[in-house]
Amino acid sequence: MNDNFYNGFCNHIGETVTIYTKSGGQSGFGFTGVVLGVTNDFVRLITQIGPAPGCALGSDCTDGRGRRCRGMGRIFDVGSNVDIPFDAIAAVVYNAV
Repeated sequence: MNDNFYNGFCNHIGETVTIYTKSGGQSGFGFTGVVLGVTNDFVRLITQIGPAPGCALGSDCTDGRGRRCRGMGRIFDVGSNVDIPFDAIAAVVYNAV
């Protein structure tokens, strides 16, 4: 691995980037997300942030009239991240500023 490549990602942790990979299909269109972390082998992006907790303490929530509403109106989109191996990266787009 090229140290400059690794350091480049380390300098952009918390910033939005687009990474194009050496593959076809949907992954060849690139992954856009916030750089969450970097290891010696891959970079991790948060590609979609999930919603905030609906009931901060995790107890059975109630609606405005005191009725229990756990499970009602559940949000199944919990967010997503992607780990991209350095050897699969073809190009990276960083913000200019």
